[in-house]
Parts: sequence; C-alpha cells; structure tokens
Amino acid sequence: MVALRGKDIDAFLARPDAGRPIILLYGPDAGLVRERADALLKSAVDDPDDPFSMVRLDGDELSAEPSRLVDEALTVPLFGGRRAIRVRAGSRSFASGVDTLADTPLRDCRIVIEAGDLRPESPLRKACERARTAVAIGCYPDGERDLARLMDEELRAANLRIAADARAALMTLLGGDRQASRNELKKLTLFAHGEGEVTLDHVMAVVADASEMKLDGIVDGAFAGKPELVESEFAKAMVAGTYPGIIIASAQRHAAWLHKSALAVAEGTPASQLLDSGFPRLHFSRKPMAETALRNFSPARLVAIIEQLAVAALDMRKQTALAAVIAQRTLLSIAVNARRKG
Repeated sequence: MVALRGKDIDAFLARPDAGRPIILLYGPDAGLVRERADALLKSAVDDPDDPFSMVRLDGDELSAEPSRLVDEALTVPLFGGRRAIRVRAGSRSFASGVDTLADTPLRDCRIVIEAGDLRPESPLRKACERARTAVAIGCYPDGERDLARLMDEELRAANLRIAADARAALMTLLGGDRQASRNELKKLTLFAHGEGEVTLDHVMAVVADASEMKLDGIVDGAFAGKPELVESEFAKAMVAGTYPGIIIASAQRHAAWLHKSALAVAEGTPASQLLDSGFPRLHFSRKPMAETALRNFSPARLVAIIEQLAVAALDMRKQTALAAVIAQRTLLSIAVNARRKG
C-alpha cells in the first residue's frame, strides 16, 4: 500500500519519485488538492500551457472508456519532451484504467488525478494505493502548524514581520481551504506592503472584513437569542463553503465588543450612544440585535461566553473534521443562553 502521510508527503512533493508517476490527490481540502496538483504538473512538463505536453481529462467522461487513460499515458509526444495528464475525478469510476497502468512503466509521463474526499473503499483510491506505480496523497484542512508555516512562507516572501496579536487573530481566520488561506495571506501582504510589519488592524481590515457581512446574521442571531436564525444562516454559510473557524472568530470579536459596551452601560453610558459612536462602528442593520444582546447579557456572563468561544476555537483546531459541528453547537448554546436574561 502506497499512501503517504506527514513528512513523507512533503518529501515526495519536493522530489517526486519517477517510479510512481501516477499520483492521486484526494480529500476535503479542495484548495490543497489544486495547489499540490499545480506544483506536480508544473515540475512534470516544460510548459503546462502547451496542449501537446499537457492533456486534461474529465473523470466522468473517462469512466465510459477507461482505456483512453492508458492510450494517453503511452502516447509518445510528436515533438518529444515530457508529458503530463491531469484528470479531474467525478462521481464515476475509471479505476480499471489505473489498474491497467499499475505494472506498466511510463516514460516521461506523469498522471495527476484530483478527487474529492474519497472513502477507503473507493475503487479509485484502492487502485492507486495498491499499484506499484502510483501513490495516494490525502489533502486535509491545515492544522495550526501547517497554517503557521504557510503564514511564515508568505510573510517571508513579502519581507514582512507580523505582530503577536495579529498572528493570533489571523490563525483563527484561516484554514479549511489551502488556496483560500493563501489568497487571503497574499491580499494581506499586499495591503501591508512597505510597512515592515503586519498589525492587527491590517488583519481586521483585510481578512476579517472579507466575509464579515455574510456572517452577521449568524453572530447577531446567537447573541440576540434567536437559535432558529443561527441554524438557518449557519446552514447557508456551510453550503457556501465558509470555514467554521471564521464564524467563531467573528463571534469572538463581537463578544469582545459587547463586553466592552456592557461595562460602559453598567457605568451609565446609554446603549444608544455606544451603538452610534462605538468602535468598531456597527452597520445600522445590526444595531437592533446588538441592543437586544446588551439587554440579554451582563459583563460577567459575556466573560464566560468569551471563554466558551475560545474553547470552541481550540477544539476545532484539534478536531478539524468536527469543526462545523463544534461551531454550530457553540453558537446555538449562546443563543439559548441569551434567552435567560441577566
């Protein structure tokens, strides 16, 4: 069985084994699948845009004629040189084509197959794991160490440092999809270009605001005591591919704002004044529910919720497969708690 894990994946990607020219990339992190596929194909041919060097196949179409994969793999380029085949797997199997190539030596040809989250019993995954000329690589959401490395890589390339509080906040906003995380980091480094250091203000302005408005309904619903709104808006966010960590990070920022505001209200500042002039300034559409939240929670209860959200963020890092469940359960708990005044 050739299924790489951990450091073996990094070693293989840095220097692919010529004896294993068939590479299956699969898993729930579609961005990481694409990123690794792009890197493997770029190193396999001289010009990825040359149609004579790069062949693109659709997995579902290939399933009707798996032998086409064999034919393409054994084709000798008209003008010589190296060749690569990129296959986007769908819902139909073309595993028999991989089986045929399992013991066939391929000369100057690399086959990269991109797939979704395949189960261990998937015919395609089983075929690649048992073939001597193939390797299967799982692509899962980045953990804390992976995100730190990705962050350092992009910052180093942009010749930037990052403040400790900015790094901590950024860690909660990234993850779930490697390509999306990298794109957010590139936007951030461009925004902070020439300033020497990325600050928390940079992170809040660029990364946090990108999806903030779409999350307002979930977060406001939780603190206003509307579990039905949390449930419906959270479901929409999941369908849209939003990483749950971003939702929890948004809830953490709102909880911190509510706590600061609740302390001011306790000292006599009118809530209406805070809603109109506080920082960060709330969008006018959020003010009614924010006012409800201030009536629902005392400063002491908000401290407990801030701790609850921090635990949820940590649990999501440890159990990435359950991130959505943990996030939804936490937000629904806050919504139910909000109905208990005080």
